[in-house]
Amino acid sequence: MSIDLTASQTEQRAEELDALDAILPFDRRDQLAALLTDEDVATLKHLASEGMGDNTLRALASDLGYLEAWCQLATGTPLPWPAAESLMLKFVAHHLWDPTKRAEDPSHGMPVEVEAGLRSQRLLRANGPHAPETVRRRLTSWSILTRWRGLTGAFDGPSLKSALRLAVRASARPRQRKSREAVTGEILAKLLQACSGESTVDLRDRALLLTAFASGGRRRSEVATLRVEDLTDEGPVQADPADPGSAPLPCLSIRLGRTKTTTNDDDDQVFLIGRPVQALKGWLEQAGIKNGPVFRRIDQWGNIDRRALTPQSVNLILKGRCRQAGLNPTLFSAHGLRSGYLTEAANRGVPLPEAMQQSQHKSVTQAARYYNNAERKKGRAARVFV
Repeated sequence: MSIDLTASQTEQRAEELDALDAILPFDRRDQLAALLTDEDVATLKHLASEGMGDNTLRALASDLGYLEAWCQLATGTPLPWPAAESLMLKFVAHHLWDPTKRAEDPSHGMPVEVEAGLRSQRLLRANGPHAPETVRRRLTSWSILTRWRGLTGAFDGPSLKSALRLAVRASARPRQRKSREAVTGEILAKLLQACSGESTVDLRDRALLLTAFASGGRRRSEVATLRVEDLTDEGPVQADPADPGSAPLPCLSIRLGRTKTTTNDDDDQVFLIGRPVQALKGWLEQAGIKNGPVFRRIDQWGNIDRRALTPQSVNLILKGRCRQAGLNPTLFSAHGLRSGYLTEAANRGVPLPEAMQQSQHKSVTQAARYYNNAERKKGRAARVFV
């Protein structure tokens, strides 16, 4: 790269980025400090002050760092604002290409020296063309950052739209799921068995898995940022709402606050009933947690940190429990709790609108996919020749 920062400049920018520690991944702070310009940092600070969601800001910061590095390697100059349409077309050509043509013509797609530079900075891991969703997201981030700088770009131009559409078709890369397998009730039972002990880690992981799943399949970022102040004890409820004489079960509500689809001003809440409540309260009591983060780091000696788990830690916990349960951890991720909740709700005959109230899905189309798949597996159409 041609960006040459002195050690003091990099250190100063890293200190400025510390003010955005709720936005940037801590392990990439120093790397981003070297990639981003002062104007980039100022834009991110402005977006943070405007109340943009933390996850959106993290994605913007990460995408901006990638774009800056790619532009330096591909053109030898910093990322221009606004960018010419030709540069956007170059970005598409470098990231979405035809693998068959690449085998015949090594110059097709991303140049070797650009690819090597991005890999050396650990910014490029994909072998082959990028996922179309990744390219679209980075173009969207590019457009958002251009607009927030008070500039306009050619992101809606017909040439870019046409090139993107044709490139996606040529790359022929199948859509990747966030979790290849859903963590359904059956899978969750195996994970809970893997942490059925009474150690501090077992108590935390059991409470985490049950809370994340039963609260509608919360995103890993929502699990990591959950605080005691978000929990409210509710009166006991009946195990069978239609039977007043059924056993009472403990109940508490979780205030979601800002999520991917809500803001801090929203008062959305979901409920936990029964076993998840008992597991969560058991963990909090054992850990002596009365305020602050609910799920915290635990060191190798069993000491409980005051800091919250990171979203990545939530993912690693699930994969670790998959491994202990004899499951292939590469097939599962924390997002599998979210898809698994809706799949399990469909299998148990819970109406879609009721399940969406708990999962907080805003898109009926997206949530209905899980229901449609569950219904199709039960139907006769796939059993015509068995």
